[in-house]
Amino acid sequence: MLTEERHRLILELLEEKKVVKLQELVEATSSSESTIRRDLSQLEKEKKLRRVHGGAALLHQKREELSVLEKSMKNIDEKRIIAKYAASLVQDGDCIYLDAGTTTLEMIPHLNARDIIVVTNGVTHLDALLEKEIPTYLLGGMIKKKTKALIGRGALSSLENYSFDKCFIGVNGVHFEYGYTTPDPEEAMVKSLAIKLSRQAYVLADHSKINESTFAKIADLQAAAIITDELDAELLELYEAKTVIEVVTK
Repeated sequence: MLTEERHRLILELLEEKKVVKLQELVEATSSSESTIRRDLSQLEKEKKLRRVHGGAALLHQKREELSVLEKSMKNIDEKRIIAKYAASLVQDGDCIYLDAGTTTLEMIPHLNARDIIVVTNGVTHLDALLEKEIPTYLLGGMIKKKTKALIGRGALSSLENYSFDKCFIGVNGVHFEYGYTTPDPEEAMVKSLAIKLSRQAYVLADHSKINESTFAKIADLQAAAIITDELDAELLELYEAKTVIEVVTK
């Protein structure tokens, strides 16, 4: 089958199904996985689709954002693995920034380093931090109803008063071309500033966020190391050219 024919068939399947797995495309086109991966890379460069974990999806900008409860029910085991590993990176005496989010929340029970200080914009983090008796500073700003994150001018202004040994940031998308993204531009600014104020920045993202992009850019890939539970071989090769990758396995 000619390249043009494969591309047409891939796009037709996407129009029909919205999301198509790599193996479905291999079978539909009678092609090898490597050929389909090259096709998907080319079509993504042409802005005709976006690659997602294990396949491809129709290209669209996502502004939808799940609530804390909805997020907490997704990929729970993966988030806990990622969070436990991230917490192990915190050393005695560190001053750290914990971004609002369900994966960063899962870090708190594992924060066992001594004499640490936490700054956060996550209202949902407070009970867990107090339970661990960790000295904590909460940013000011406007609170978002869905994510319970503090954002806006007040959050940015209070964040500027600190500098961090490490920050741990949650994202909605990790994409080779578009970088780290989240649906809300105001929340993106808070995350971006926290990264800039940190000696070491880590993005926590389970496999469902890989090759995804949403409305507002936080930073380029090289601005932070990514801690995730799974990357396929091709993506690992691409990301290593841009940033440090720390892959957590079960």
